[in-house]
Amino acid sequence: MQDRARATRKVLLESAAHLFVERGYAGTSVNDISDHSGKTSGAIYFHYSSKEKLALAVAREQFATWPQLAAPYAAPGIPPLEKLVVLSFGVARSLSEDVVARAGARLWAERRGIEAAVPTPFDGWALAATRLLAQARAQGELAADVKPSAAAVPLVCAFFGLCTLTDDLPGGRGWGEQFDQWWLLTLKSLQAKPDAAGLLARARARIPVRP
Repeated sequence: MQDRARATRKVLLESAAHLFVERGYAGTSVNDISDHSGKTSGAIYFHYSSKEKLALAVAREQFATWPQLAAPYAAPGIPPLEKLVVLSFGVARSLSEDVVARAGARLWAERRGIEAAVPTPFDGWALAATRLLAQARAQGELAADVKPSAAAVPLVCAFFGLCTLTDDLPGGRGWGEQFDQWWLLTLKSLQAKPDAAGLLARARARIPVRP
């Protein structure tokens, strides 16, 4: 029974995520999720009790993947700024290709219309960025006027904004190209000895290739 319940919750969560991405929170009803998932509305209320609880489950599922994305870049041997760039591409890929991650981002953007506190992605991201920037400072990678804790939050906000707006930007370029251009501009301000193109190329070579 537990396996069946977990499978049902997974189907409901993924169906809700698809609809939240396509229609937004306000445009998605419990009946819509029922039709999309093939499960009854009674099953939805049994597992999640309300649309708000299901939306929160989608958002938490997105943020639950953050440690998995960050873990490979905690190991020593990779320069901190390079780690930061590679990690950002992992997060951007997730927000571009993973429907639950996309839904979580949209739910956060629509949080004022949800009668529950939607978890924010920024705390964990800003902490990771601060740590990597501090390491870059210790290793002489960071420009003298860049303070890690002060730079981390605007860096993360700009990153998240680009992630959420990429589909609507002019020019029809994919998210990878958009992030290349963003990092080329950003690294010029962050690096003690600017070599944005070189660092970006090295970081790109570390990104795992998808099958």
